[in-house]
Amino acid sequence: MLSKETSRSTEPLRKADINIKLSEFEIPPMQDIMLVGKKAPIGPEAVRQMVDAVSPDQYEIVRLNDHEVFEAVVLKKSLLKLLPKEKLLSVVIEEGNRIANENMVVKAQINITIQVSRTVDL
Repeated sequence: MLSKETSRSTEPLRKADINIKLSEFEIPPMQDIMLVGKKAPIGPEAVRQMVDAVSPDQYEIVRLNDHEVFEAVVLKKSLLKLLPKEKLLSVVIEEGNRIANENMVVKAQINITIQVSRTVDL
């Protein structure tokens, strides 16, 4: 006959890790970047009207004429102070291609950290 302690040690250990990111709800439901698919239910012009109504002059819409999935990328202008537009678009579009299709509108939050090391003469 097994003791109660022995039978407990043979049961699998179950754990759950829960990570929750809470943030203030925003109208419009924008983050830093929005990728607009070519066949998405909302187009770049509607997105522009939406963001201009609530956050005037804070976003830039970049139309992608030759892209197979996305029609446009909506960028928070403040990001362009941290990275050149071409570099930022390249990374965002590459990663967006991995998860999205032409029917989707994908919003993305991006964190950019600039590292600077300087030497000065004393």
